[in-house]
Amino acid sequence: MFTGIIEGLGTVKLLSRAAGGMRMGVEADFPMEKIRVGDSVAVSGTCLTVVDFQKNIFEVDIAPETLSKTTLGQTKVGDRVNLERALSLGDRLGGHLVSGHIDGVGVVEAKRPVANATLFVFGVPEALSRYIIQKGSIAVDGISLTVNVCNRTSFEVSIIPHTAKITTMGFKKVGDPVNIETDMIGKYVERLTQHFGKGETQTKGGSSSIDETLLTNTGFM
Repeated sequence: MFTGIIEGLGTVKLLSRAAGGMRMGVEADFPMEKIRVGDSVAVSGTCLTVVDFQKNIFEVDIAPETLSKTTLGQTKVGDRVNLERALSLGDRLGGHLVSGHIDGVGVVEAKRPVANATLFVFGVPEALSRYIIQKGSIAVDGISLTVNVCNRTSFEVSIIPHTAKITTMGFKKVGDPVNIETDMIGKYVERLTQHFGKGETQTKGGSSSIDETLLTNTGFM
């Protein structure tokens, strides 16, 4: 589990493809002495497992499914990536709950300065936009952000100078792909209404105890 608060950047040093998967080596810009084989690291928002670590360079194996759902399949040696180590019990939750399980890929459609920030517009498939709400949380390349406005095919966020400085958002261009992880709460609510609401979860009287009315009254919709 992660928070979407990026610790720093890394540089891709190694890429090796085999059997439809890929081995990636990343050198972190910040000390990672405490990392161990088996630890989880979010690389541009994608949760990956460390399989080797030497001299501040960690290696991860990336499965075909991950390559098909993320931007990692397009990565080149020398690319810069956002890094966040897994959340520890007792840490502050400064962003929002981020699983590191990418839902799909979006694209930078526009960017422009607005006061002290930069406004980004990201295009997304409608299959993802259904889980994006105004003022809700979203992770873009692993960065916890707040949605300003959204519609069926895009959403907007504001990037403050600090975020632009310490993440890849500082050099993203129009047309660049990004990893998108929507807020997990919306997906669970949909699961409850579409499946459990049809009788998978039953009350003693034989009818479902969960429906849209209940979720609306309790603030989930």
